[in-house]
Amino acid sequence: MKLLETIKSKLIAAVLALWAWTQRKAIEWKLREKAIALWEKAKAFYARMGAKWRNTKAYAKLMAMEPLQRRMTIMLCGVFLLLGLIFTFNQLKTFMIKHFISGMGLPPATVSTMVIATSEWQPKLTSVGNVRAFRGVELSTEIGGLVQTVPVKSGQDVKEGELLIKLNDASDVAQLNSLKALADLAKVINERDRQQLAIQAISKNVFDTSAADAKSKQAQVEQQTALVAKKNLKAPFTGRIGIVAINPGQYVNPGDKLLTLQTLDPIFVDFNLPQNNAEQIQVGQEVVVTTDAFKDASFTGKITAVSPRVDTNTRNIQVEAQIANPDKKILPGMFANVNIKVGDQVQLLTLPQTAVTYNPYGSTVFIAKPTGKKDKQGKPAYEAQQVFVTTGTTRGDQVAILKGVDEGATVVTSGQLKLKNGTPLIINNKVLPANSPDPKPQE
Repeated sequence: MKLLETIKSKLIAAVLALWAWTQRKAIEWKLREKAIALWEKAKAFYARMGAKWRNTKAYAKLMAMEPLQRRMTIMLCGVFLLLGLIFTFNQLKTFMIKHFISGMGLPPATVSTMVIATSEWQPKLTSVGNVRAFRGVELSTEIGGLVQTVPVKSGQDVKEGELLIKLNDASDVAQLNSLKALADLAKVINERDRQQLAIQAISKNVFDTSAADAKSKQAQVEQQTALVAKKNLKAPFTGRIGIVAINPGQYVNPGDKLLTLQTLDPIFVDFNLPQNNAEQIQVGQEVVVTTDAFKDASFTGKITAVSPRVDTNTRNIQVEAQIANPDKKILPGMFANVNIKVGDQVQLLTLPQTAVTYNPYGSTVFIAKPTGKKDKQGKPAYEAQQVFVTTGTTRGDQVAILKGVDEGATVVTSGQLKLKNGTPLIINNKVLPANSPDPKPQE
């Protein structure tokens, strides 16, 4: 409360002091006499204008009107005069604002820049492909039966001809032994008939019949042998077994998918390229493959085949490349990025992709152009100048500039969305956009 009383007393004292000072200055500057003189001049001016107005024909016509009509006319004139003053005030205000803004100029914009320079550029073709096994198959049996043994495990590497699944073949083996015995008997009878035919003890017809019977019995043995062999599922080629989900005692039907077998080294990558790259693709070209599964690893291989036809739907050419996979890291079905080197290295002007603004009417960049003046800190002043450029291929964060900018020019790399020709620039390169030819994802 004491503080409030103190503040109140001080404010009252300040107001009284200001009033006393105003009175003294009014006497010293003779403000009252000047105000009276000004008022007298205003009254004299008003009297002269009134006298002139009363001598006009308009005034005479106005006075000749009836009182109600005269008041309505005066009111309408007053309204129109007021509207005219408001309109004039708004126009004057708009003009003054435009004049003020035009006198201020464009506000400066903070941007980052870099000096464009040439760098070595390896022309290459890129595509997305799918990994395919060198040999891969879903194994099944031609005949059904009861599983007797499964001598392999999931993920095991097997060699060609190695037994994978054995079905119960006891009855088939017994039948085979019976047919072998009959075949041996038929062979003995045929040999005996041969000896008797030599001494003319039997006719040639009897010998031919026994020979045909021996061949028939041998054919039955071979047929049964093939049937017994079908009860043993063997690896058709060297590779790696997939997940084994078959157990002894399980009955399988003909054609059931039992195991997958894949050859992982080497391995194929299938990808497509546009038809306009057909001239640049040749069998034997080197390719470099990367996968998302192994971000820091790359795999080298060569093109082994190019499709002899172009897909009529996509106008793409299918290409096959063979990749060495000794560690068997790449697996069939994986997604792969394919890079094909084309020709020798060239020198190209490069910029970060963020520096280029892509529009329907063309690609543009902003150049930091020296104005020949200095800013408040005494440094050279720059302003923005927009130019059209012709862009080339991209790699990583960079894009090649083929036409429109000369080497050594200072180009705006970020902040150009708020620029137009003539905008003053404040250059701040503390934070620069990514400009790596081979960026790596950050963890």
